[in-house]
Amino acid sequence: MSQSTVHIYSRWERYADKALAGECLTKEEALSVLQADDDEVLAILQAAFRVRRHFYGKKVKLNMIINAKSGLCPEDCGYCSQSIISTAPIEKYTMLKKDVLVEGAKEALARKAGTYCIVASGRGPTPKELDEVIEAVREIKKEYRLKICACLGILNEEQARRLKEAGVDRYNHNLNTSASHYGNITTTHTYDHRVQTVEKVKEAGISPCSGCIIGMGETHEQVVEIAYELRNLDADSIPVNFLNPIPGTPLEHMKELNPRYCLKVLALFRFICPSKEIRVSGGREVNLRSLQPLALYAANSIFVGDYLTTEGQAASLDHQMIEDLGFEIEECAL
Repeated sequence: MSQSTVHIYSRWERYADKALAGECLTKEEALSVLQADDDEVLAILQAAFRVRRHFYGKKVKLNMIINAKSGLCPEDCGYCSQSIISTAPIEKYTMLKKDVLVEGAKEALARKAGTYCIVASGRGPTPKELDEVIEAVREIKKEYRLKICACLGILNEEQARRLKEAGVDRYNHNLNTSASHYGNITTTHTYDHRVQTVEKVKEAGISPCSGCIIGMGETHEQVVEIAYELRNLDADSIPVNFLNPIPGTPLEHMKELNPRYCLKVLALFRFICPSKEIRVSGGREVNLRSLQPLALYAANSIFVGDYLTTEGQAASLDHQMIEDLGFEIEECAL
């Protein structure tokens, strides 16, 4: 092994040491992960795996989404096929009825998911929509051993309190991108609106879930910024999405990602948010492709099945991937 190789390897191991000691990487150190040569990806992942293994061993948390309300959204998020400015040919429907939402919980268990995510498009839930979700959550909690994550948009204090009382364990509201890049992606609400919703959720006693979308024209510096911002927000679960550029959306031509860079991003998030659930989320199959298994050396959570308006790979393939790695599905990960 050459002297330069030893130096490179030691650098990533020092980053792992800092993460395990509770120290945050400097901006320069964080940038070096994203800017590293592709030949260093395995060494970076090995160091990230040390941190992942310390907190989560070889267990993998599985999550399943139900698209509880599709399209019909007044917001102008440039990445989203459900936004008012999207021309993507997606199915559109109002909030699913309680029985359909409850039935989805059975499917989540069949896919060995420990977390069932009820996701609805829109700026925020109407009173009727909130009631529908609350009734479904109450019934699911009586019948099934599942963690429930709701994602219904911007909330106020009363809405957050009612969801907590109904039994919602976790609430997802992604920051999506750094504050400095936010105005390039969305104009109908602000970055601060998103932060405020996460804070309201925390105040209500619900576990906060907030993540990002990588590949929307942000710089390396802005990727580092959002990683720091999510660390400061103290989100328990951090979904890392990789843009799947959907035809009919403003970002349909944005194709700047490759699997090696995606792996570096996941390692970066593990170094900066070492004890948090890092979930490889939307765009996993499209952007990581044949390198999907390597993502689990940094991340400890994935979605199984389809996403909101795009298809995922079969749950059986995810189960096989985890088995082939020698990892273990953490069923009913409460």
